[in-house]
Amino acid sequence: MGSPSRAVFIDRDGTINEEMGYINHVDRFTLLPRTAKAIRLINANGLKAVVVTNQSGVARGMFPESLVGAIHQRMEELLRADGAHIDGIYYCPHHPDFGTPEYRKRCHCRKPATGMIERACSELGIDPKRSYMIGDRIIDVEFGHKIGTKGILVLTGYGKGELTYCNGQWKEKPDFIAQDLYDAVRWIVAQET
Repeated sequence: MGSPSRAVFIDRDGTINEEMGYINHVDRFTLLPRTAKAIRLINANGLKAVVVTNQSGVARGMFPESLVGAIHQRMEELLRADGAHIDGIYYCPHHPDFGTPEYRKRCHCRKPATGMIERACSELGIDPKRSYMIGDRIIDVEFGHKIGTKGILVLTGYGKGELTYCNGQWKEKPDFIAQDLYDAVRWIVAQET
């Protein structure tokens, strides 16, 4: 058995695709510019591309859990059409305060809890200490740091507002601040060489 893999864990909304609140229909899913290019760069450099996303719209009753799967299928189709692929997708449909008992709970998978990364590391053979987490919220950076990854904040989605208005309240600082996912992945590749 070989050594554990390195991965780039990626938040979905605001990092991979346009942030538009709760995506309640497949037609509302739109990749951000340079997303496929970024993921192709991850693929080309031997890292695993893994999506980790909170999807509490399920718990809140805004859409069925099946829609999350349909949106992820659409995301994979769009990326594949542009020569990129995702190695794993993990999501949390729960919320601690909203939803039916099935979805209303304090779970171990809702970011910044580390359940999604722990599961991905176990299932995909990933070493988190040699990996990275990219997202548009400081919660993504905290999430990654909790399990040992480097954390990168992108200025797409909520990122620019987080940097401008919230950085004085951050418990954790990003290891890098990137314009977008592609800029973040270029930084990662430079760290790896």
